[in-house]
Amino acid sequence: MTVDVGKGRARSLADGSSMPLLGLGVWQIPDGPDCVNAVRWALELGYRHIDTAQAYGNEESVGQALRESRIARDEVFVATKFRPSSRDPVAEAEASLRRLGLDYVDLYIVHWPGGGPTWAWPGMERARERGYARSIGVSNFSVADLEQLLVATTVPPAVNQVQFSPYEYRKALLDACERSGVVLEAYSPLGHGRYVASKAVAQIAERLGRTPAQVLVRWCVQREIPAIVKSTHRERIAENGQVFDFELTDEDLARLDELDRTGGTELALERKWW
Repeated sequence: MTVDVGKGRARSLADGSSMPLLGLGVWQIPDGPDCVNAVRWALELGYRHIDTAQAYGNEESVGQALRESRIARDEVFVATKFRPSSRDPVAEAEASLRRLGLDYVDLYIVHWPGGGPTWAWPGMERARERGYARSIGVSNFSVADLEQLLVATTVPPAVNQVQFSPYEYRKALLDACERSGVVLEAYSPLGHGRYVASKAVAQIAERLGRTPAQVLVRWCVQREIPAIVKSTHRERIAENGQVFDFELTDEDLARLDELDRTGGTELALERKWW
């Protein structure tokens, strides 16, 4: 069984690549059967975007699931992230590729601006030059971080992956990314499951005959914001992917926008977690 996860729906990146609008994330899924199964199920259901990281410790399981899927490599968009507590983005990219069993990743991201937003970037550019990554980007970068990086780059970041949902509608950051040609990508659009209990979201979902999780993900993808969702349950992976066969009205979008608790911030995070 597959579901309509919008396999043909992608966001063009400034470097000429494209990123599927929906991806499965594997944060906090231990290396082993749970991770292998989650990725395998997502691929069986039609997902074509998988997001992992060196810090997650589960790249080997992601690679195993990719191999077992027997899906052609060029059909799956694979992202991993450089851990800034390490020193060399090139060496760490090589190690990631060994764990994943891949010749390249589609996107290689600086996971957070630890040590400052610019120091790792020359290594990221070298990783791209060596063919280890088709695109390079950042995560958890504020407007100020992006501004510092953009004046210091040869190759600008294609993506900024940040916490983003109706409750974290970082409008100033989104606008700055759009002006700079950087695609904002959303992680935790469900608020780690907390936001599915929202009364406003539930009311919209009930009217549309959908689930609250689908409404929250649809809020992102309807704006062409790529979204990373996570689950280890096949039925929820399927549910989270079923967001391309309905639309939110302008009134729905506006009501969801009003849930923002950040004041439309230019920050990527209200407090650092590293």
